[in-house]
Amino acid sequence: MAATRLIALHQRKGQSIAHSLSERTDYAKNPEKTEKGELITAYGCDPMTADEEFMLQKRQYYHITGKQPRHDIIAYQIRQSFKPGEITAEEANRIGYELGLRFTKGNYSFIVATHTDRAHIHNHIIFNSTSMDGTRKFKNFWLSGRALQKVSDMICLENGLSVIKPLPYSDRPRRTTYPQRESFRDMICRDIDTIVAKKPKDFADFLQMLESAGYEIKQGKNIALRGKDQKRFIRLSSLGDGYSEEDLRAVIIGTRNHRPKSKYARSEQSVNLLLNVREKLQEKGAGYAHWTKVYNLKQISKSMLLFHERGAETLKEINALVDKTVKRRDELQTQIAESEKRLAEIATLKKNIINYSKTRTTYEAYRKAGYSKKFFEEHREEITLHKAAKKAFDELGIARIPKVKELSAEYAEILTSKKQAYTEFRKVRDEAQEMLISRQNLISFSEAEPQEQEKTKKTERAR
Repeated sequence: MAATRLIALHQRKGQSIAHSLSERTDYAKNPEKTEKGELITAYGCDPMTADEEFMLQKRQYYHITGKQPRHDIIAYQIRQSFKPGEITAEEANRIGYELGLRFTKGNYSFIVATHTDRAHIHNHIIFNSTSMDGTRKFKNFWLSGRALQKVSDMICLENGLSVIKPLPYSDRPRRTTYPQRESFRDMICRDIDTIVAKKPKDFADFLQMLESAGYEIKQGKNIALRGKDQKRFIRLSSLGDGYSEEDLRAVIIGTRNHRPKSKYARSEQSVNLLLNVREKLQEKGAGYAHWTKVYNLKQISKSMLLFHERGAETLKEINALVDKTVKRRDELQTQIAESEKRLAEIATLKKNIINYSKTRTTYEAYRKAGYSKKFFEEHREEITLHKAAKKAFDELGIARIPKVKELSAEYAEILTSKKQAYTEFRKVRDEAQEMLISRQNLISFSEAEPQEQEKTKKTERAR
């Protein structure tokens, strides 16, 4: 598992480009952090003189293109951090080198310095902003950080390492409210409504009022308006019924009534939440009018139908049905989580079994050599992998190492079961959510209805 970050390096204030480059590369090559310089590699340059060679490439670029530096990016740094205990320092340096080569496509010189001073091994990859042939500069494109992470993940998978699991869309925080934005057309309609309410003498007076309100008017076959911050003119004929030139002339002379738009911004979920209660209000009293404003009759009817279709009529039956559905949802969620955990264990186990098998001979020789330090340094990577595999077996409590073929069969079986469980889980999850909301609607309705009826009776007696 490796987390990555792309950082643009600029010339520091009060320093030359050469001095700024030297400081950045010197920090990366710190002997105390790179096992006395053993964990430093380079491409297209010598790691000890990387800053000087970067400057030579920049001078070549200025000579070829004639462009002089002006607040330019002098280099880029990639930070690549690995999960503690998952990788050796040598392997991390090799992966960092591969990342630098693939991301720059071999066109830019870079150094890779692997730091081991922290619990997590991490790479500092610094590449020149100018290409090796001096003809172009690296372009920090849109979403380059995401592209870098994808390249890093691909290399990690190729080397049997884990990758950072992206947060599922359903688990990400969602925005539930959005600012209301009034369009230019809505603004024009609102201003026209205001001007019409002032009763202009004629259409010419109406246009003059629009100009006074800050509108530029383009007359011709179709009258068009352009207000503040508008780039284009908007025709009156495109504003909808009641706002064309013909309609407005009729309103001004009194042969037509003008109906202003009641709302210019879209009301969120207006179709689902508003009730057409005009006919009902004509038949019922004031108490019923208040009651219909508070409760959505369509939603209440939908909630009743939901439980009726499932044979639940009483509150006891409804509670039992809801509890059963919620319980099944939780069971499936637990089952899926356990499957994912086991799949991860199998993947780790397979990797460690393969590493254990490959390095067993070397570790036996290391043991026979009396755990010699010299032998360890010569075979550091293999011995480290062998120890990590043994540690993983101990943590998983494995007495007998299973066969890879058996684990692959178990993996396929669990994966199929997980897919089936997830299909059912999505359906049950939605049903449980709908039932919980519907039950609450019915409970609130049943508790409030007697109170509203009592208020209605008191109002009628008072009359």
